[in-house]
Amino acid sequence: MSDEALARQFEALRPRLRAVAHRMLGSVSEADDAVQEAWLRLNRTDAGAVDNLGAWLTTVVGRICLDMLRARTNRREEPLEDVPAERSDPEQQTLLADSVGLALLVVLETLTPAERLAFVLHDMFAVSFDDIAVVVGRSPAAARQLASRARRRVQNGPADLEPDIHRQREIVAAFLSASRGGDMAGLLTLLDPDVVLRADETADRLSRVGETRGAQVVAEFFSGRAQAARLADIDGAPGAVVEAPVGRLLLSFTVVAGRIAAIDVTGGPQALAEMEVTLL
Repeated sequence: MSDEALARQFEALRPRLRAVAHRMLGSVSEADDAVQEAWLRLNRTDAGAVDNLGAWLTTVVGRICLDMLRARTNRREEPLEDVPAERSDPEQQTLLADSVGLALLVVLETLTPAERLAFVLHDMFAVSFDDIAVVVGRSPAAARQLASRARRRVQNGPADLEPDIHRQREIVAAFLSASRGGDMAGLLTLLDPDVVLRADETADRLSRVGETRGAQVVAEFFSGRAQAARLADIDGAPGAVVEAPVGRLLLSFTVVAGRIAAIDVTGGPQALAEMEVTLL
């Protein structure tokens, strides 16, 4: 393929690539940087060996945005939408009109980078979990779980989500303390009335959790437990690690409006190996 033909194809795909990057990053200037980096990488690649240029570029842009989000998280930067209100560039207006709304952007900012990528690529751009798995370095099943977790948070809406990671950790720590002490009143205070407790196949076999709903039932299950649980960040979100004689379990918490709305228990060896865990 000639350089001119490749450039034409890239320009035809540019609006989609910019939309992907903008939804990921929440910044038009950063989105343009990500797309430009994708163009540079394409030029360093044998384009003739790429079967589907659109899919290849979408995953490349996704990987670039993931790296940028992780770098932003490490620097603890606040995300900014950097398009001045007075700009009247028709191309920028078109991009913004087709871009993620402010309310959804606020919700996306509460997701971990991997959750955000899985949700944006799959739910907004119909990228397969097989392709997303390559970007995040996990299995398709793990990528599906990331998107599912993100989808639940997005569906809760920006008004109810608890964006402060430190506050989320405090709530999870208080839950673990109440669990260890058998404090039913404390557990019920921390749990959303409609809280859902879910376990994967391995965790269900070890703990007989399955899927349970309702604060009373979940509180009774945890009362007196969590003796060996240690507070941790799991894939960038508050959680707990349980080192039990029967194996390791990871508890991931979703905090909504100051209460725990969901607890996901993971015990499958492959899923455990793919999750990023930082003990606190």
